[in-house]
Amino acid sequence: MCGVVGTVSHSSVNQLIYDALLLLQHRGQDAAGMATMNGNSFTMHKANGLVRDVFRTRNMRSLLGSAGIGQVRYPTAGSASSEEEAQPFYVSAPYGIILAHNGNLTNAASLRVEMAYRDRRHINTSSDTEVLLNVLADELQKETNSVALDEGVMFNAVTQLAKRVKGSYAVVSLIAGYGLLAFRDPFGIRPLCIGRMDTPKGPEWMIASESVALDGLGFTFVRDVNPGEAIYIDLDGNFYSRQCVADAVLAPCIFEYVYMARPDSTIDGVTVYNVRMRMGDYLAEKIRKETIPGEIDVVMPIPDSSRPAAMQVAKRLGVDYREGFFKNRYIGRTFIMPGQAVRKKSVRQKLNAMRIEFKDKTVLIVDDSIVRGTTSFEIVQMARESGAKKVIFASAAPPVRFPNVYGIDMPTRSELVAYGRTDEEINKMIGADQLIYQSVEDMKQAVQDINPNIQHFEASCFDGNYITGDITESYLDALEAARNTSEAKADRQRDSSDFARSQLHLHLATED
Repeated sequence: MCGVVGTVSHSSVNQLIYDALLLLQHRGQDAAGMATMNGNSFTMHKANGLVRDVFRTRNMRSLLGSAGIGQVRYPTAGSASSEEEAQPFYVSAPYGIILAHNGNLTNAASLRVEMAYRDRRHINTSSDTEVLLNVLADELQKETNSVALDEGVMFNAVTQLAKRVKGSYAVVSLIAGYGLLAFRDPFGIRPLCIGRMDTPKGPEWMIASESVALDGLGFTFVRDVNPGEAIYIDLDGNFYSRQCVADAVLAPCIFEYVYMARPDSTIDGVTVYNVRMRMGDYLAEKIRKETIPGEIDVVMPIPDSSRPAAMQVAKRLGVDYREGFFKNRYIGRTFIMPGQAVRKKSVRQKLNAMRIEFKDKTVLIVDDSIVRGTTSFEIVQMARESGAKKVIFASAAPPVRFPNVYGIDMPTRSELVAYGRTDEEINKMIGADQLIYQSVEDMKQAVQDINPNIQHFEASCFDGNYITGDITESYLDALEAARNTSEAKADRQRDSSDFARSQLHLHLATED
């Protein structure tokens, strides 16, 4: 999963993009990158790390121009974490094009073959973003063999791209000397929205993964980019759009509402905070049917994304709401962290239980979802160690039984605690007295209660239905093999680094 932003302004945009990336930092903490355009020239800087660590004053001074794009990244399934994989990516022909995207191409392997043998284009990294960039460049080249480049030609190229590319993609790109081109896949799996700011020199535009980036920087939210739609904004601020895929259907990733997006964002007409509250309403009814509410002393969230649901659960059940866990905000998301030992250790570093809120109480703990179960097990143990009499664990989302292949780096099937297991077996593994899951139907209904126009969802990690229709068992097997190879390599690198550090310490101790 990633966060992207693109902007066209009448002044320098480097600080604007930097600030937008800070607002999107929750969408990616592995790497960050920015590219700006000054006339026909690009300047780019990207590296592994948080936004504040990647961009220094010397970098910002070199990022000149009134148009630019940026990205924050988590690596997607099976991809590498090297700096070479950081975005944006650049290609020089047929025009200078620089591109960043949020999502994951499910047919990237076959497209690589096309690029190499049919289109004679070299792909230098394992990133599917570089593949997507070269497909766009190839289609632009075909469209401009006999005509000049304009917005119609760009939109035609996106139309042809959508016929070749499968998977999820929310894209921002710059075309040298022309402007900003953005587009969204035909299902709208990953979010993308448009903001506008009126200035004395004319309108300025921003396109970003979440509306929170627009709000925080003074842009007025205009609308979401529609599934299969392309947006072009020239360097004078003129705005053009076209529906490039006629049969596009909105089917947003429901995990955005469950966990990934910030609660103060609005995605496809749905306020994330309100959805999470509605999920709490439905979860409360399920808890009421499966427990004796009068025996529950307190309801506690796992901070931060489960708070709205937990507050609604407490309200509906008429039970006290308490904050029993406190979060260290400098630890990353644990289900994305490499290596099981690292994840287990990070849970205790990430959360601390306040004993006074647990002692001799029946505690209902509400989390947004359960993925590996590592965090849930440690949380239950922390509650018991703090004196809880009984621990009931509730998930505001249904069991995560299948991998996500559309841009969220979820584990392999064997690592998912719910894969092939009953609720009772999962409960035994996490060590709770009782486990209660949200139903898939209620989760979807929570979104539709706020926007009834959303009739379809990408909810494959819960129901196993992959909306692009091209995901097979062999595809998942290959994805897991790639992931296992990638994680094994990362583990070897960490072991090597640990050994090197131990040898350095031994050397220094010897010198002393």
